[in-house]
Amino acid sequence: MAQVHLIDHPLVQHQLTILRDKETPPEQFRPLVKELSLLLAYEAARNLPTTETELETPVGPTRGVRLAGPVCLVPILRAGLAMADGILRLFPNARVGHIGLYRDPDTTQPVTYYSSFPPDVKNLPILVLDPMLATGGSAVAGVRMVKEAGGQAISFLALVAAPEGIAAFHRAHPDVPVYTAAVDQGLNDKAYIVPGLGDAGDRLYGT
Repeated sequence: MAQVHLIDHPLVQHQLTILRDKETPPEQFRPLVKELSLLLAYEAARNLPTTETELETPVGPTRGVRLAGPVCLVPILRAGLAMADGILRLFPNARVGHIGLYRDPDTTQPVTYYSSFPPDVKNLPILVLDPMLATGGSAVAGVRMVKEAGGQAISFLALVAAPEGIAAFHRAHPDVPVYTAAVDQGLNDKAYIVPGLGDAGDRLYGT
């Protein structure tokens, strides 16, 4: 799984453990999702383009680097919104697109109901965000929509992934790396990740 970046930092795994706990309430779950997403984005940002710059410190001149431009965050609604909120702390000047998808409970296939992207999306590094990479259906569809809008430098961020979802995703998008805090055992008969952390949207919003 060369295109899967498993973030095993102790702080990441500590936060993920609390997220997994069924006793963690929404008011604790929400900030943890934001913090964990920020840490995943920190790793995904490792190869962002930079430009050199000259500046003056309080004691003399030096050279440094700045990011070459803003990134674009594309959360898959609804649960991806909490991930975007966290990552905006790291990239306050980010552009934000949105993809509305839900999984049909009978077929488990993604259904699209909304999409919106910045006009310059083709020129920006893009982070597509969805807490769960389960069957891969939503991730595959979401990244396909970003590519159809002109997006090119794309990464996908998920808090938890299943091997089945990773395989399906990379069959469709072998060029797109995945950043995740865990690759779990697999899917149950309802296509939920096991052990996973339950339905991320329901746990975020108490529904």
